[in-house]
Amino acid sequence: MQTIIGSGGAIGVPLAKELSVYTKDIRLVSRNPKKVNETDQLHPCDLKDFSSIDAAIAGSDIVYVTVGFEYNIKVWQAVWPPFMRAVVDACIKHKAKLVFFDNIYSYDPKAVGMLTEDAPLNPMTKKGRVRKSLVDMINKEVSAGNLTAMIVRAADFYGPAVNTSILIEMAAKPMKAGKTANAMGNIDKIHTYTYTPDAGKATAILGNTPDAYNQVWHLPTTKEKLTTRQWMEMAAKEIGVQPKIRVAPMWMLKLMGWFVPVMREFPEMMYQFDNDYIFDSTKFEKRFGITATKPETGIKEMVAAMN
Repeated sequence: MQTIIGSGGAIGVPLAKELSVYTKDIRLVSRNPKKVNETDQLHPCDLKDFSSIDAAIAGSDIVYVTVGFEYNIKVWQAVWPPFMRAVVDACIKHKAKLVFFDNIYSYDPKAVGMLTEDAPLNPMTKKGRVRKSLVDMINKEVSAGNLTAMIVRAADFYGPAVNTSILIEMAAKPMKAGKTANAMGNIDKIHTYTYTPDAGKATAILGNTPDAYNQVWHLPTTKEKLTTRQWMEMAAKEIGVQPKIRVAPMWMLKLMGWFVPVMREFPEMMYQFDNDYIFDSTKFEKRFGITATKPETGIKEMVAAMN
C-alpha cells in the first residue's frame, strides 16, 4: 500500500498517476479525495485533526507527504509541526517508509545561486525555520534508527493544473486575459522551475527505489538558465500576446498585503527573486538518467491546460 497525504494538489495528482506503474494499492488522503486511477482507495481526512493521521497511515508501506497548508506563517507555525509529528509517529508505529516533499525554504538564502542537496540548512525567514524544524524532526528519527525516510525537494512549480504557481498566477493568467503580467524582484535574474509532471514521476521513482532512502534528493529541474523575463516572454509567445510586464516594488507588495492577505507573506521570500535562483538536480539525473522537460514543452502544456 502506497499512501499520498495531500493527494489533490499540484504534486499529489501526477504522483498518483505515476505510482500506478508500481502498485494498484494506492490510498489517497485529503479532505475530499478524488480518484486518479480506477483502483485508488479514498480516505477522507481533515489533516488538521492530528488524531486522524494514524488511521490514514495504518497499513501503508510507503507514505508520501505532499500536502500544502495555507500559505500563512501563523498557520504554518501552528499546524506543520504537530502534523508532521503525527505523521512520523504513525510511520514508526506502522513501519511505513516516509517520503517528505519539501521546498527550498530551509536552505541558507546565500546558497540560492546554486542549490544542491549539500547546501547548508540555515534559514533566515520564519517560514524557513518552520520547514527546517520538520526536516530536523525526520532526521532525528532516522538517525536513531526508528524511521526510514527521504526528503525530496523541488524549485518553484509550473505545469498543467497548477494553481499555486507564481508563473501562472502572476504572469500567464493575466496575459491570457489581455492584461499586464505582474512580477517581483529583478526579472533579469535566472529563475529555475520544476515541471510538476516531472516532479510526480521522479518522486514515484525515488519512493520505489529502496536504496534511495535516508537521503535528500532534488527533483529534475530546468537546466536552461532562463530569467524571469524570458519565462514570461515564452508564456506570452505561447498565448499569442505581446509580453507586457509590470514589476511590483517592495512598498507596493506591502501595501497590497493590507487588501490581499497572502501578499503579506511574500516580502521575506524576496531573496528568491532578487538573486539568481538555480536549483541543481544533477544527483537525480546521474542516478536515473532522467532530465527535466524542456521549458518550451512545459510552457506549451501549461498554457494548453489553462481554461
